[in-house]
Order: sequence, then structure tokens, then C-alpha cells
Amino acid sequence: MKIPSKLGFTLLTFLLLTATALAADKGAIAGNIVDKREYVMGGLNVIAIGRDIDARYETTAGPTGAFAFDEVEPGSYTLITECEGIEKIVKLIEAQAGRVTQVELSAVAIQPTGNAAIDKYVASQWSQGGRYPAGNISYLNLNDEQDLYFMLVYFGILGLLSVYGVYRYRLVYLFLRYKTFAPRPQSKFPEDKLPRVTVQLPLFNEMYVAERLIESVVKLDYPRELLEIQVLDDSTDDTVGIASAVVKKYFDQGYDITYHHREDRYGFKAGALEAGLKKSSGEFILIFDADFVPRPDCIRRAIHYFTDDRIGMVQMRWSHINTDYSLLTKVQAIMLNAHFVIEQTARSRCGGFFNFNGTAGIWRREAIEWSGGWQHDTLAEDTDLSYRAQLMGWRFVYLLDEDVPSELPIEMNAFKSQQKRWAKGVVQVGLKMLPRIRRDPRLPLRVKLEQFFRLTGNLAAPLVIVLALINLPILIVRYNQGFFHLFVLDVPVLTFSTVSVIVYYIVSERHLHPKGFWKSLKYLPFVMSMGIALTFSNARAVLEAICGVKTPFVRTPKYGIENQTDSSWLRKRYVPRRLALPMIELLFTAYFIFTVWYAVHSQIFATLPFLLIYLLGYAYAAVMSIVQGRISLRRTNGNRK
Repeated sequence: MKIPSKLGFTLLTFLLLTATALAADKGAIAGNIVDKREYVMGGLNVIAIGRDIDARYETTAGPTGAFAFDEVEPGSYTLITECEGIEKIVKLIEAQAGRVTQVELSAVAIQPTGNAAIDKYVASQWSQGGRYPAGNISYLNLNDEQDLYFMLVYFGILGLLSVYGVYRYRLVYLFLRYKTFAPRPQSKFPEDKLPRVTVQLPLFNEMYVAERLIESVVKLDYPRELLEIQVLDDSTDDTVGIASAVVKKYFDQGYDITYHHREDRYGFKAGALEAGLKKSSGEFILIFDADFVPRPDCIRRAIHYFTDDRIGMVQMRWSHINTDYSLLTKVQAIMLNAHFVIEQTARSRCGGFFNFNGTAGIWRREAIEWSGGWQHDTLAEDTDLSYRAQLMGWRFVYLLDEDVPSELPIEMNAFKSQQKRWAKGVVQVGLKMLPRIRRDPRLPLRVKLEQFFRLTGNLAAPLVIVLALINLPILIVRYNQGFFHLFVLDVPVLTFSTVSVIVYYIVSERHLHPKGFWKSLKYLPFVMSMGIALTFSNARAVLEAICGVKTPFVRTPKYGIENQTDSSWLRKRYVPRRLALPMIELLFTAYFIFTVWYAVHSQIFATLPFLLIYLLGYAYAAVMSIVQGRISLRRTNGNRK
């Protein structure tokens, strides 16, 4: 901590020495000892040795770091300050008769000295900014237990995140190793022996996309007599009239299409699929959510894999019809692409478990029924059924090169709600299925570990919030510890926890866009920031799942937006309003504005990229949620008048 009286003390010393030097026709030397951050260091011995004259003077710096030699012989001197734990200081000066020579010595503490005064400085409080830049990893700048606790929490969290980072690297490695091992159907069904397929379309308040979905499904290139379409509608709004009218239109044209409406919404989406399955006649069940627009040939691209009787499900990759609509949709596309390109491919092609993604997949009816059917004790009924089926011995196929277009959420609150539901559902499945996976003697250890990491990945969300909270204290505790400590301690964990994320997204984008993937690189900071932006909603989801808190299946609003200039969604229903969570994000935005300022003010520039990712994530999520929520609120109030 800088001593306020330093300047006055030095000035008084300077005046007294000047008077003495003038009177005695000799010179004087006065100065201060500071460290490289200009903090005073008192209690050190200072020696002045004449270079061209036989003279030697010694003194001790006062508590303010000031020292002085009065009545010294004019000439050249070497000033030396040397103490155990302090780098040796050597400085050449010239003392002149009748003048006071001012000097400032710059010291650097490198280890505990045993000198109580020096060590008190070295182990200074946060506001003093202690410093240990030399290469001694065994001695960190920890002045009390509180600092130690912060460091333990900090490196403990980074260590856990690094473990998941290593797992992410493994997924990337497996993808690169197996990406050319594309699955091939065992054989093909003859055209006259194609199996009957039921297409299930679960809906809940989808008035803007229901017709688009049904229209695309009736265009599927598959024998009409072998295609059954079920519209499973739990809606409570105008979707009922829209969907039933479209169904009637095509029923009258001879399509095997039926409309099923439930009043109670029991079991949510799983309940609707379960009810529809009981009334269906297909040997295979193809499911599409309301935001999908399947291509006509999607059944023919997938159905032949079922010539192998061991195959229980075939999943197709999601693609996106509105990627370029906004920054939010661009970021979502990159995040989802990585999951479908890296994770699903790596897991499926190395013999591990992977899950049905809830839509754009075909199930063998037997696989559903033999595995216990659709269950609705979790919010991730697709993941739940996937694990139960694979534990029963059914094999799954993932088609990386066969995609089904879908619409991405274009509103921040809707996106956070979707991610929260997914996060909570996966944790619920983990709590339900991990004990069974652990006890299964048929599964090798690598498969058990794979499923552990897959189903517990969302636990990172509350850890990242804790990491965000202690960012500023850690900056203060570790203020200028030096490059060596940063290199040895921080670089390894950041390489695993942060760099792994960058590699994960780059490899994915390069696979999908080999010639133009570099265009996606400019969005990587936003992608990483979006991961931070989701921490509050996902952390709440994780805690609710662990505590057994039951919540309804909250659908993700879709607006039928396909082109970049369409802003009609602002005038449509379903725009969610959630202002409590954005206010917390706004508080964290202010916190990180101050933290960034502190880092700049203290010249801790190496931390800025990480701090700015936090700041950008919380600021973007808060502002977009509040602005879009207020627009929805004004429109709702206007409709009531």
C-alpha cells in the first residue's frame, strides 16, 4: 500500500540535506526504495561505495522506504541494496559538492526473507498488490487463509472444467479418426417390400409453423399407402383450427392423415407420443417437431438401415433454415453444429451410446415398446428412451451426411428457455440412468465414463457462476505474481478448459464448410460468450433437477421465420417475458465492467480476453432479454386495450 506521508517525508529530508551539504561543502545522497509497481519497501540496508575515492557509507531505509547519506565526499559511488529474498540492486550515481543527489532504487521480492518488515510488505493485503515474479512455484502470494480459500476454489473449478476439456479433446480426436467411417445399410428393402412408416407430429401452440410442417410431410417421397401421418396436437390456441383444417384438406385428398387433440396434456410431449403410438399402425415411427421442414427424400435416406434387425433408431443431423437471421441464430447454429458433427459422430462411430435428439429420427416400433415406451418422469424423454433402448441391446445409427432443416429460436428468452429444458432433462436422465449404467456388467469402463461425462456436463453451469463471482478477488490475490506462475499454473488448465472449446467449434465448422469455415471464426468469441450467458438459466435447471423440482415442459416458440428481413415475429404471440433473470445478468454485467476496469488500471492485460468473454455474454443476454421482453409486454398491454 502506498504511504501517504512518503512525499512529505522525502521533501523534508531533501531540504535538510541540502542545507547540510551547502554548509559543509560536501554532497548528499537521498532516495527511496520501491518495487517495480512503485510500492515502498522499508527496512532495507543501503551501502554507498566510492568508485574513484576511498569512501564507504551505510544506512537503513526507513518505514517509508526513504534513505539518506549526508556529508558524503564528492565523487562516483556504487549504491548497493542486498538482502535475502530481495534481488540485489546495484546503481551508479555521482555525488556533487553542495548538492543533494536524488535516486530511486527499484527492488523485487523473490521469496520469504525472514525479515518481518519485508515479509509484511511482500505478503501485503490485496490493496497493496504483492509481487513474486521469479520462478519459484512453491511460494505463491497468499497472505492469509482467505486468499488460500479463493485460490483453492479457483483452481478446483478450473481443474474440474479441465477434466471435461480433456473429454472434449477426446471427442474431437474420435471424430477426426472415425469421420470417414460412414455407416452403410446392410442391404436395401425392395420397392415392393418397403415397410409401413408412421410420421408423428407433436404440436403445442404452434400456429405459425403447424401448416408448414404438415405441408412438408405430405410431400415425403414414400408410397402413400405405406405412409401414416399423425398430427398430435395438445394446443390451446388457434393452432387447433389451423392444424385440423390442413389435416382435413389432405385427408379429403386421400392421404392417411389423422388429427388427435388432447385436452389435458398429460405427460407433455412424451404423453402425446405415447398416446399416438397406441393408435398407430407403422412398423417404424418417424418424429418431427413443429420447427422442422423435412426434405421429400428423408425417409428413403434412412429407412434401409433397418434391414439390420439390430438397429433400433436412425438419427439424422439437424441443419438450419434461418442461420443468417441474426447474431443469435448464427451463434446457435455453430453451437448445435458442433454437437451434431463432433459429439454424435464420435459417439456413434466408436461403439458408444448416443441419444435420439427428439426429432428428425426414425424408431423401430419394437425398440420403443421393448424398452418401456415413452416415459415422462424427465424433461428429456428422447434421451431417456435412448439410454433404455441401448441398454436393452438395440443399436443406433447416426447419419452425419443426411440433414433435416429446422428453424432456430430467434428470441433470447426463448433460447434460454429451450436450453434450460434440455439441461434439466439431461441431468434428470443422469440421475435416473447413471446408477443403472454403472452397475451393468456388460458395459466396458470407457462406455461408462463416456456416459458419465455426457450426462453430467451441465453441472459446469453453477461452477462457472462461482468462477465468475471470484474473478475479481482472484485478480487481486494474484496481482502480478509473475509470468512464471501464470505459465506453470494457468496455461495448462486454460489449455484444457478454454482452448478445447475453441478447437471443438473450429473442427466442426471446418467439416461442414471446408472452404469458408474461416468466416465462422469471427463468431467464436460470441459463441463462447453465449456459453457464459446461459449459465444462470442452466444452473437453475441443474439445481431443480438435483432437488427433484418438477416443472412443466415449456415449449420453444417458433414463428415461421426463414429470411433475414422478416421482423413479423415482434407482432406475434408466444414472445416470452422473463425479466427477473435478466436483472441478475445485468448486475453481473456491472460487476464485470468494474473487473475489466480494475484489470486495465492494474495493467493485468493477460486476463482481459477472459474477462471480456464474461462481460459480453452477460451483457448481451441481459440487454436482449430485457428489450425483447419489453416489446412483448407493450404489445400484450396494447392488445388488452
